[in-house]
Amino acid sequence: MIAAVVNALAVLAGSLLGLLLRTRLKDGYRNVVYGGAGLVSLAIGISMSLQSGKIVYLALSIIFGGILGEWWKIEDGVLHLGEFLKRHFAKGEDGKGFAYAFLDSSVLFCVGAMALVGSFKAGTEGNYDLIFTKSVMDGFMAVVLTAAMGIGVAFSSLTILVYQGALTLLSQWVKPLVSDLMLKEISGTGGLLVIAIGINLLGMAKIKTANFLPALLLIAAFIALDGLLFAAPA
Repeated sequence: MIAAVVNALAVLAGSLLGLLLRTRLKDGYRNVVYGGAGLVSLAIGISMSLQSGKIVYLALSIIFGGILGEWWKIEDGVLHLGEFLKRHFAKGEDGKGFAYAFLDSSVLFCVGAMALVGSFKAGTEGNYDLIFTKSVMDGFMAVVLTAAMGIGVAFSSLTILVYQGALTLLSQWVKPLVSDLMLKEISGTGGLLVIAIGINLLGMAKIKTANFLPALLLIAAFIALDGLLFAAPA
């Protein structure tokens, strides 16, 4: 659990520094930071998505995951959560802006393989090296995102604490179910969500990123079924 706490604190510290920079940036420079955050998100997302080797499963997961997310109105739920957090902790912030900052940073920090593998290593081996490395990277990214998007990024530390903390605590049971192939495909699918974040930050389109979150569960299910259906005979 200590690994998740360190990662959450790193993001919180980076967000506070980013907020300090945000208050001192003129609009022109803030737009540059916003664009830079979008470009970096695109680069991260593309590098992640290239890990995928199961393109058909990737396409099916994204399409049907998006349909499920739209049906379940996940994006609306995140916006309502953002409004709740804003009312109680950040009354001076714009509600939608706060919610999207919280959502986008939560996705960016949690969908990669480092979050999964690092949590498994921390929980099963007591090895915190990968999560500590991720914490440093997330901290720097939190500076950039907060300078561009605002204090909502800081609240993604709660997502990290809950998500990675749960993975660490449950790692003894979860790890045997997650193969290297599944890790690659989950990370590749998550990369498409990060690309969507970059597209939104750059103002190229408005993609409801949260509605595609079920794709992460679908890709895991496809890979699990693939392993069962096409396993080599003993």
